Amino acid sequence: MEKIRLGIIGLGNMGTGHFYNVMEGKCPSVQVTALCDIDPEKFKRAEKYPEIPCFTDYRSMLDSGLCDAVLIAVPHYDHPTIAIDCFKRKIHVLTEKPAGVYARQVRLMNEAAANSGVKFGIMFNQRTNPMYAKAREIVKSGQLGELKRMVWIITNWYRTQAYYDSGNWRATWGGEGGGVLLNQAPHNLDLWQWIFGMPKRIRAFCDFGKYHNIDVEDDVTIFGEYENGATATFITTTGDACGTNRLEISGDRGKLVVEHGKLCFWKLDTPEREFCFTSKQGFVTPGSSYEEFTAPEPDGHPLILEDFAKSILTGSDMIARGEEGINSLSISNAAYLSAWTDDWAEIPTDEALFEKYLNENCAKESKKKQCPPM
Repeated sequence: MEKIRLGIIGLGNMGTGHFYNVMEGKCPSVQVTALCDIDPEKFKRAEKYPEIPCFTDYRSMLDSGLCDAVLIAVPHYDHPTIAIDCFKRKIHVLTEKPAGVYARQVRLMNEAAANSGVKFGIMFNQRTNPMYAKAREIVKSGQLGELKRMVWIITNWYRTQAYYDSGNWRATWGGEGGGVLLNQAPHNLDLWQWIFGMPKRIRAFCDFGKYHNIDVEDDVTIFGEYENGATATFITTTGDACGTNRLEISGDRGKLVVEHGKLCFWKLDTPEREFCFTSKQGFVTPGSSYEEFTAPEPDGHPLILEDFAKSILTGSDMIARGEEGINSLSISNAAYLSAWTDDWAEIPTDEALFEKYLNENCAKESKKKQCPPM
């Protein structure tokens, strides 16, 4: 089988995991032909494979001619910078989430991708979960009718203080660009918009360092509004030891719930809006049918990488196009801006105002991690 030649930039936890997935045969359309990290000590993680060239400068790796495509697994601020350098060289890109830290840099990255003519993917591996794919199918097919409400309690992202202390870039405005919204919840923010669509504005309440000794947020509640009057509520934290992951979506024609590896779907016999105004009784509800779907959750990381490779080799559509990364980032940017201004934030946000507040937070944070130039 033909394979793509892949270079991996960043051999931290995620980059190393992707590397091992390929070497263990989980991505048959991929061959790792180069590795890069600014810390040569990280190359020990690949010492069983001395035939693979290692670089400490990613530009040297890009110019080596060894790579058709690159997987970017470095701190968030650097995702767009490296991706744009790849696009200039006509090298395909698969980036880890999030797409970046602030919308302007991601918008520029998307423009560079469009002008390059190469493939651009993002590691939204939870899109491979059959339960979320089924939820999207039900919503997009119109089986729920006019959408009313989404409620997602996603509080099973528990992290200890030791986790945050494991790297000086973690949980800093200058190194990571945020907390739970930029590190853990991008997957769920992506699924929010992938399934339910983008809100027009949001009101967010972010608690910064509520449960940990950090300057960024570790507890968040977001309320979103849609053009048709539908609403979304999104609650997440890294501070609940007995966390919950429950997604509930209601529409005019029914309701679905995804929880505990199961999708439950109640389908109304009569649309609720019609039933409300035609029923002659006051204490009745429409009849409904019930369906249940179950399927094991796959190992999504190698599936996304293999899907990316096949898109390069065959021209097939990707599960997660890189250009779509700006959607979830737009929600998190708006959430921060809403919390910082104590007001509603429109989507898309005021980019200049967002960057002003981000720079201010970088300047005053306790770890004093310098914000990259904006």
